[in-house]
Amino acid sequence: MSHTHKPRKRFGQNFLQDHQVIANIIDEISPKAFQHLVEIGPGQGALTQRLLPYVKKLDVVELDRDLIGYLKHFFGPSDRLVIHEGDALKFDFKTLVTDQDDRLRIVGNLPYNISTPLLFHLLDSLDVIFDMHFMLQKEVVDRLCALPGTSAYGRLGIAVQYFCKVESLFDVPPSAFYPRPKVTSSIVRLIPREKPLAPVKYYKTLVDIVRVAFTKRRKTLRNALNTVISAEELEALGIDVTLRPEVLSIESYIAIAKWLDEKA
Repeated sequence: MSHTHKPRKRFGQNFLQDHQVIANIIDEISPKAFQHLVEIGPGQGALTQRLLPYVKKLDVVELDRDLIGYLKHFFGPSDRLVIHEGDALKFDFKTLVTDQDDRLRIVGNLPYNISTPLLFHLLDSLDVIFDMHFMLQKEVVDRLCALPGTSAYGRLGIAVQYFCKVESLFDVPPSAFYPRPKVTSSIVRLIPREKPLAPVKYYKTLVDIVRVAFTKRRKTLRNALNTVISAEELEALGIDVTLRPEVLSIESYIAIAKWLDEKA
């Protein structure tokens, strides 16, 4: 596909061009004709072109008007490709659902500058999402998958793992893109859990606690969380107050959130 569209830095555009990488992504997604696929940021249509033969309908969400024109010209009139002009950060993905049993399979090569807020936006629509496959900066994927005690463990991983099973699939080098980004990318799979790790009502408190804790990740829990919960309360929950926030399990953070919510 020719580069007739000049990539725009303000949209964080890096177009995927490596055919083997695209084939590997399609293999991981394994699209089926009866499934409802949605692509965020189709760009010049490299992934779109490979997805279309598998599905009866493909919704794509694109913000760049020039790219929308490019896609319409490249693919021509199509009953199977539906282009939605809009900002994915504000787009209501639930409007794409056709009936109560419809579940979206969302894919995309996400711009690095919006990937984290977009992930949080999508968490609000998990009840209509079957799974998600994204190309993200490797550092972000490492954070999404991180376990306690690792340097990447923190707010993002805890917040997303609360609702989703997360799996890093494979890395993608800068050479797979035009223009080449300065960082390595990774493909990640997110599958919404049948039930979150704890009731949704505790989630806001959990996020607040984790935010406080990880602003002081090198301090002990006694000092990192002293503005929200006492050392005595932590000990009553069976939590070692001499530990640092970065080694505390998600389950322990959930226990703190439950305690504070029920105490309020």
